Amino acid sequence: MTSLSRRLTAEFIGTALLLTAVVGSGIMGQTLSRGNDGIALLANAAATAGALYVLIVIFGPISGAHFNPVVTVAMRLRGELGRTEAIACIVVQLIAAVAGVLLAHAMFDLPLIQPGTHVRTGWPQWGSEAVATFGLLLTILLGMRHRPAAVPALVASYIFAAYWFTSSTSFANPAVTVARALTTTFAGIRPIDVAGFIAAQAVGAVVAIMAAKLLLSEEDARLRAG
Repeated sequence: MTSLSRRLTAEFIGTALLLTAVVGSGIMGQTLSRGNDGIALLANAAATAGALYVLIVIFGPISGAHFNPVVTVAMRLRGELGRTEAIACIVVQLIAAVAGVLLAHAMFDLPLIQPGTHVRTGWPQWGSEAVATFGLLLTILLGMRHRPAAVPALVASYIFAAYWFTSSTSFANPAVTVARALTTTFAGIRPIDVAGFIAAQAVGAVVAIMAAKLLLSEEDARLRAG
């Protein structure tokens, strides 16, 4: 396999398994909690964070373990990916995210495609998505500089927390958002609400990239001066 094919394969498997964990744990959590949304969210957040940690550790050395178009765009802007490679990664992430949702549905004997009905719209949720994406990307960019070995734990911890401190439950990922519009389960979102979420994620990502550039450039300047 070529370097690009290995990267794309890792991104496909990792993104698909991430969505399977997100949707599958939502289904299981809601079923076992018997309607207690707090317990269902706790199960959903814990399973997602745990899966993220494992997936980043095992696929990070192969593809960087982006599993997220905004992360891929950020790496492209840092010069770590070529344009063609970045576009290919994003396409694979989108396809894999949908495949992960279908796999979760299949495992729980549900209709494979079921347009989402969970209302997620309005300024509070859009603001939450901007904050969630900003924090996630800043965690990755600064973590890569200061504690690269800790990035898997940092990302998993941040997502676990963001599930609870954002009203949107922290999608923070355009591919995840598109795929979750295909499920009516606990993790779902109405297709009509997807555009607002992705726009908010884009805003959060831009601000995070600018903030990281400012913080790291100032740090570099201090190091050179010292």
